[in-house]
Amino acid sequence: MNISDIADRLAELCRKGEFETAQKELYADNALSIEPHATPDFEKEVKGLAAILEKGRKFQSMTQEVHKREVSNPLISNNSFAFTMRMDITMKEHGRMDVTELCVYEVKDGKIVSEHFFM
Repeated sequence: MNISDIADRLAELCRKGEFETAQKELYADNALSIEPHATPDFEKEVKGLAAILEKGRKFQSMTQEVHKREVSNPLISNNSFAFTMRMDITMKEHGRMDVTELCVYEVKDGKIVSEHFFM
């Protein structure tokens, strides 16, 4: 897969809420995930696909309801791409939130090697 294919596939799976499928399919085993400082209940940085999958499962367990999810079309560079993701969700401990993140990904050897989220 080239970077455009990876970006389009990730955006497609994120729109469907199939985050774990996306991670298993598109991420390198040693991928890095960096959360914004403002994100409660999560480590700022995790490394490795297993840790990223666990972080996703934790997020799912904290989510009560997803009201709406929107993902923009990716902007693509040589070895990176970005899109915005808006989620209107109700969290079990924090109530309803409408959050937009800028999601930035780096690709190497056909796999996502890092994700970095900005609010």
